[in-house]
Amino acid sequence: MKSLLLLVLISVCWADHPSDNYTLDHGRVIHIQENGPHLRVEAEQTKVFSHRGGNVTLPCTFFRDPTAFGSGTHKIRIKWTKLTSDYLKEVDVFVSMGYHKKAYAGYQGRVFLKGGSESDASLVITELTLEDYGKYKCEVIEGLEDDTAVVALDLQGVVFPYFPRLGRYNLNFHEAQQACLAQDAVIASFDQLYDAWRGGLDWCNAGWLSDGSVQYPITKPREPCGGQNTVPGVRNYGFWDKEKSRYDVFCFTSNFNGRFYYLIHPTKLTYDEAVQACLNDGAQIAKVGQIFAAWKLLGYDRCDAGWLEDGSVRYPISRPRRRCSPTEAAVRFVGFPDKKHKLYGVYCFRAYN
Repeated sequence: MKSLLLLVLISVCWADHPSDNYTLDHGRVIHIQENGPHLRVEAEQTKVFSHRGGNVTLPCTFFRDPTAFGSGTHKIRIKWTKLTSDYLKEVDVFVSMGYHKKAYAGYQGRVFLKGGSESDASLVITELTLEDYGKYKCEVIEGLEDDTAVVALDLQGVVFPYFPRLGRYNLNFHEAQQACLAQDAVIASFDQLYDAWRGGLDWCNAGWLSDGSVQYPITKPREPCGGQNTVPGVRNYGFWDKEKSRYDVFCFTSNFNGRFYYLIHPTKLTYDEAVQACLNDGAQIAKVGQIFAAWKLLGYDRCDAGWLEDGSVRYPISRPRRRCSPTEAAVRFVGFPDKKHKLYGVYCFRAYN
């Protein structure tokens, strides 16, 4: 009888609690919220394309429930950041809250909100640089509500393998970064190398990428390059010591604002004579990134070997033919000849103001 009475009392106590709350120890109550978020952020495009020197709009729109924010006493804060390869750090790009706006570092004077409507948080970036490539996060905050969207900025360009006069496998990670910068390029990302591999890039020497990994693209499997019976792909050596490990590097460059050309000269030249000949023509000796950009993006074709700024000799072939890269379109590499005694033509670059 006592057991029956106790069961009835428990049933009555349980029935007294409202059905939309759940009681835990010591009177703690968890409320179940049936409504969704009051602030939503979206990007109508998850990837946008442009090129160095161009302008681009990174789309971002937010939708808010005005009934959830009362009379609108909370100011809306819009923050744009750039994601890094380790995904743990973000680089500040632009912040806006009311009349207060701030651009950071290399973005100063180049970024602003499009402001097409009250709910438009799109970011405009002008005079794009090679370093602008990457993924950007749009974050909108109002009161305790916030949401984000990510947009990738892709640049038209070309990936090329690079090693210095010292020879192959002579660059640590930091030297690899500087080597690309010296040739009017930046160290390539994995996505850029992967796209280049899909476009036919085949290179059997491993090189640094921007995330600190070492990889190389193979379209034609063969014994010296991972084995003849392996499948095509981007081979991954993994992550290595950025100070001590030494490899080549994959660089990326894009459109340039200037004129790339082979200098017509009555005689062949030593390296120093080539440098001076370009200066006399109102230009500078061209860099490796510039010959690759002219070849890939402008279809530049010339079957004359010429000096470049790093002391290498190369020539660009867009139309394969006998005696001029008969099997493939490519920037042909002659080598790093003796600067004082070997004679070649020269490729020059004249920047537009």
